[in-house]
Amino acid sequence: MTPVTFVFFTLFTWIVSPGTWLCLDQCTEPSQYGSLKKSSVWVRMFNEEGINREFALFPSAILKYILSNGFDDPLQTDVDKQNQQGWKSRIQALVENSPSEVKCFPHVQISTDPHNKCLDDQRTRPSSILLRAKPNDCSCFTALVLVDKRSGVDSNYIFYVGRPSEWSCMLRHTAFGITFVLSGTDSENDTCRVIGQTGFLEFSKDGDLLIGGVFSISGTRKLEDNGYQAVPYSYCTRRNDRELKFARTLIFTVEEINRDSKLLPGVTLGYRLYNGCGSENLIRAAIEAVNGNGEEPKGQGCKSRVQALLGHSSSGVSKDINKIIGSLSIPQISHLSTCACLSDKKLYPTFFRTVPSDRFQIIALVQIMKHFGWRWVGIVYSVGVYAEQGTAEFTEEAKKEGICVEYRISFSKFSTTETYNTVAETIRNSSSKVVLLFMSLSYTKTFLNKMEEKNITGKQIVGSESWITQVDLASAKRKNILQGTLGFAIPDASIQGLAEFLLNLKPSHEPESGMIKAFWEDVFHCSFSPSNTSITCNGTEDLRTISSDYTDMKEFRAVNNVYKAVYSVAHALHTLLQCKGRSNPITGKHCTNKTSIQPKEVVEHLKLVNFTTQDGDKVMFDENGDTVAQYDLVNWQMGDDASVEIVNIGRYDSSFPEGKKFKLKENTKIVWGGNHFEVPRSVCREPCPPGTRKAINKRKPVCCFDCFECPEGTISNQTNSPDCFMCPPEFWPNEKKDECVQKPTEFLSYKEIMGALLTVFCCLGVFLSLLTSIIFLVHKETPIVKANNSELSFLLLFSLKLCFLCSLTFIGRPSEWSCMLRHTAFGITFVLCISCVLGKTIVVLMAFRATLPGSNVMKWFGPLQQRLSVLAFTLIQVVICILWLIINPPFPNRNMKYYKEKIILECALGSAIGFWAVLGYIGLLAIMCFILAFLARKLPDSFNEAKFITFSMLIFCAVWITFIPAYVSSPGKLTVAVEIFAILASSFGLLICIFVPKCYIIIFKPERNSKKYMMGKIPPKTL
Repeated sequence: MTPVTFVFFTLFTWIVSPGTWLCLDQCTEPSQYGSLKKSSVWVRMFNEEGINREFALFPSAILKYILSNGFDDPLQTDVDKQNQQGWKSRIQALVENSPSEVKCFPHVQISTDPHNKCLDDQRTRPSSILLRAKPNDCSCFTALVLVDKRSGVDSNYIFYVGRPSEWSCMLRHTAFGITFVLSGTDSENDTCRVIGQTGFLEFSKDGDLLIGGVFSISGTRKLEDNGYQAVPYSYCTRRNDRELKFARTLIFTVEEINRDSKLLPGVTLGYRLYNGCGSENLIRAAIEAVNGNGEEPKGQGCKSRVQALLGHSSSGVSKDINKIIGSLSIPQISHLSTCACLSDKKLYPTFFRTVPSDRFQIIALVQIMKHFGWRWVGIVYSVGVYAEQGTAEFTEEAKKEGICVEYRISFSKFSTTETYNTVAETIRNSSSKVVLLFMSLSYTKTFLNKMEEKNITGKQIVGSESWITQVDLASAKRKNILQGTLGFAIPDASIQGLAEFLLNLKPSHEPESGMIKAFWEDVFHCSFSPSNTSITCNGTEDLRTISSDYTDMKEFRAVNNVYKAVYSVAHALHTLLQCKGRSNPITGKHCTNKTSIQPKEVVEHLKLVNFTTQDGDKVMFDENGDTVAQYDLVNWQMGDDASVEIVNIGRYDSSFPEGKKFKLKENTKIVWGGNHFEVPRSVCREPCPPGTRKAINKRKPVCCFDCFECPEGTISNQTNSPDCFMCPPEFWPNEKKDECVQKPTEFLSYKEIMGALLTVFCCLGVFLSLLTSIIFLVHKETPIVKANNSELSFLLLFSLKLCFLCSLTFIGRPSEWSCMLRHTAFGITFVLCISCVLGKTIVVLMAFRATLPGSNVMKWFGPLQQRLSVLAFTLIQVVICILWLIINPPFPNRNMKYYKEKIILECALGSAIGFWAVLGYIGLLAIMCFILAFLARKLPDSFNEAKFITFSMLIFCAVWITFIPAYVSSPGKLTVAVEIFAILASSFGLLICIFVPKCYIIIFKPERNSKKYMMGKIPPKTL
């Protein structure tokens, strides 16, 4: 049969303690352990008497770790350095040669203790490595968990003893080792058993299928270390009667299910209930529960192992348990572990619970504070997973609803008196009227004990679910604190027959339970052992005559969760065992026999659970293993004698739609805390009225907001509005800012004065350009017209006409086509204009160079090249404009940014990059033209007009440089006016500077318009 490895977790303190010897046996018979020999070394552990305690697997991965790090202090105190080096070299050889085989090496002793009984064992002496763990300041060991995938074992964890670290010292006696027990050889005596401390079983009953439970009936764990001269041991003190009630409720529910002929017919449920004190023992108890009683022969399986484990009440313990049993696919159902962290299925894959997650309690607490308008609260929370994570999530959830926390105080049972005084002073002096006490029950008792004399008054207490129904917390001294307390509690339930079952308990019902006897002796102040100093118990005393958490039958809130948890397992098993034909009618899988049920199957069927209890509670689990969250909102109403009546005043149900989850009962009297006769106000700032907005002050908590009047153009029509809202585009707020009135629209029109003046100047520019063209056309054969390429002159005049005309597209109501035309037409015509000027400038330079001896530059820039250059420069701008129009063209826009009383109709640029690319290209050509004209400004007047071009370009650049800031800063329609002005100014500059001097000569100085005059004016200058 294939070897099967069962993994058991045991406490390292009990296996390896100071005075324990570890023999690393490299030559244990490989045939006994199958394929494990190829990558592993065995650790045989002995106590001081030399008695062989346990075996454990030592994977190669750990050998590599040891080889790199060695055994540092305190384990290396007596180490022979030379022997250690030899030992390390041999281990290196072992690692390098495995997994081929395990080799034996000569003995290397890492301790010189002559009294070592381990050396007397002749089986290990020839081939062992010995080390001793010595006591040190913190007396702790480091437990390192590694996995060697080559070993062929499903979960081959192992311990490593090394240098104590900070966290291992903190863990101290709770460092865990993992011991491998192998079964699968041919031996008939191999059994399934737990290594280490056992005996946590308190109540049991056989059945076809077993349900396990882990409870803290024993309250507190005490540890005796014996000065580390002997094996430490622990014992339990105190007793938790509420946990005993939970355990007995489980027994009652199992018996009720067994009497039900419809649920699990033909199947008898049994139980194994374990009791432990302290998280360490509780984890041991859980391991014992899932392993079974260890008495089944090999090949028959662990018959006594449970199909599901119920517990624990503590979230921290439940987390630790599920980390272990989750890897074995064993379901865990908790009745009281509320930490929201347990909903993480990646970390806790088999965890379910019948108590709502704290996530829902937190949402409910936030909703009640929102309902009563409490936006300014303080929090006092206890240390531990439950309160710390719950407080953190409450703070985050409250922040989403605009509720802020004035202070967060962590409370510990072991703080100093000064710390308690500081806590009380913080609560008394705080401005918040509401205090959330998010604590476990034990911490709440301590908190109230410390605070009852601190004169804390005027505060509304809101409690967490863990203590809100504990009436024993009330007293006359605490009335000023607890009067009017509000909180959410698990819904009460009526479980028929449970009260009688619990109160009818007798020691004879559980004769094997020492806990029941101790409970009986304690509550009745008697003894089962004859004594002269105490009354003898007869076992027939009536529990109804005493008062304790066990006998309190006023409500079954938490107990009902145990009841539902047991029924959940029963329904899951019932569904799993359904069979019709050869398949399960619900899942469609093959039928399962009650003797072959695997825990993993129970997990899968727990996800399908959906039933209603006799009391009408609906039970089902979501994808996170959480049940439907239902809470009662309760109110503490205390009388003059400090008696408490916990009144149900509302309900929270997470299955209801949003907005209807929380509901207060009608006509219900609520007593408020802090001597208030109405709902107490707990806000840092009163709500902002309509017409204002709420603004967060970064220097203060979010609820300490400021109220500001809505800015112009906005309104707010509700109290505490987080923002002011804009009126529709056509409207504007009235003086009260609660109504919008219609606004007029405005654009640069031909009818207004500014539009009319600009139109006149546009027409004037066109007229002057046309007049200049006529003059040049009439005198086109004269030297002054022909001197500098008359073709370019006429093209320049034509482009100037277009420049003047494109200004008209900026005037009038913007439309889609006018917006696209105005910028593109302007860009193309101006580039055509500047290209002509640039061509004329180049012609001036080339003409002068052509007069030098041997120069033929004019053939490289003749009329054809001039026309092509103008065309090329213009085509580039055409391409830019086309891309602009395709990607993001200009479009009509209603601008309401600048004027509160009117709307400006304008053309938005669409793509600002396109607009500035058009302007940038124009500017680039203008700068080139200016530079060339500036270089040619001192050439003979007869051959060039460079001085006039330079001056015109100077005007052009000045206009457009001034245009940029003016354009950006001008509001509304003035932006359009600035752009038109820039177009007209630069166009008039070119027209006047380049053509007016020539027209002056043509008309008024015709004698200068001759070739002879121009030739006579050539001075002997060079470039």
